[in-house]
Amino acid sequence: MTADGSITHAPYAERLDGRYVPSDREKDRAVSVTKNAAALTRFEFSTEDVAGSDRFAAWRDSFAPMVELARTDATPTHFSGRQRLWDLGSLLLAEIITDDLAFASLPGHARRDPVDHWVITLLKSGTMRTETPRTAFTAETGSVQIHSLGREFTGHASKSEMLMLFVPRDFSLEATAMLGRAEFSRLSTGMAGLFADFLVDVANRLPMLAPAELDALVAATRAMILACVQPSVENVGAAEGPISTLLLERARQFIQKRLLDPELDSEAVRRELGTSRTRLYNLFEPFGGVMHYIQHRRLMGAYAALTDPSDRRLIFEIAAKHGFSDGAEFSRAFKRAFSHSPSAVRNRGGGLPYRRATNLQDCPAQERLGVLLRRLQG
Repeated sequence: MTADGSITHAPYAERLDGRYVPSDREKDRAVSVTKNAAALTRFEFSTEDVAGSDRFAAWRDSFAPMVELARTDATPTHFSGRQRLWDLGSLLLAEIITDDLAFASLPGHARRDPVDHWVITLLKSGTMRTETPRTAFTAETGSVQIHSLGREFTGHASKSEMLMLFVPRDFSLEATAMLGRAEFSRLSTGMAGLFADFLVDVANRLPMLAPAELDALVAATRAMILACVQPSVENVGAAEGPISTLLLERARQFIQKRLLDPELDSEAVRRELGTSRTRLYNLFEPFGGVMHYIQHRRLMGAYAALTDPSDRRLIFEIAAKHGFSDGAEFSRAFKRAFSHSPSAVRNRGGGLPYRRATNLQDCPAQERLGVLLRRLQG
């Protein structure tokens, strides 16, 4: 942190012309790990591998599970974008380079079945503007910002490079409560600079990390979130926001624990929380209500079972286990959620959009982000 309050990021990276670049030390380290067979796998997708006229469509499809992307007047005809993804088990880190574009949360029914993670983004170059029904903010180079994929928002990103850390809702009760208070804000404290340094260092060191070291990395990341993510003054406001966030997290955990219990319903959730029906409705209104949320989580569980080669149960047995006594009702609900019938998913036919690949190397490059996000949620 400099005397004027601006963020510095040495020694992990050097900033040059408004852009973060790896130091010579980190470049040398990255080259040295190409011989390390035990290193984490990095998954890449680049629009350079797609025909020029189809590049933006391919980029848009890659992000379709989390946001809608659209062209702007500044979007070039031959769009350029690149993803680098690291599956950290209970977290996902993405390095994104993109041309100018607009983005928006998923509308209507899609928002009721969201990939509902928080995203902590370090903008390494460019600018990003985000607007929600209650607030708006602009992030510039070096800024750390927090978005919630399950909420309503729109925005615009200039040609930019960023690191995006995807944090699932059930990652940590303390961390999720803090992220809930700070969602849709740009972190403005000195600790934000420390978290930016941490993300840059993690990205530089991941090529040298062995899978056995993932637990330690995840624990360190949780500690950094708790230490560095502070709610903005605008988001703190009254205590209602944090209280609602904690109630929602308690409800999610209770539902997940009792997911296969046939007695689980909205009244059971209300009694567990000790709250009113009105407040419970307001908590789950963005997800289409408590029962809709429960059904979607059960369908996600059924989907995982159907795509597990080792699960030899019949479809109607999987449906019954996940709370569906009527096979026809299960098939209709499943197809509404995933656009494919249970039998098609079991047979791995029909170009399934969110199949759980046992080996991501076998998954089309532009689908890997969606697969990893769904895996993180499930």
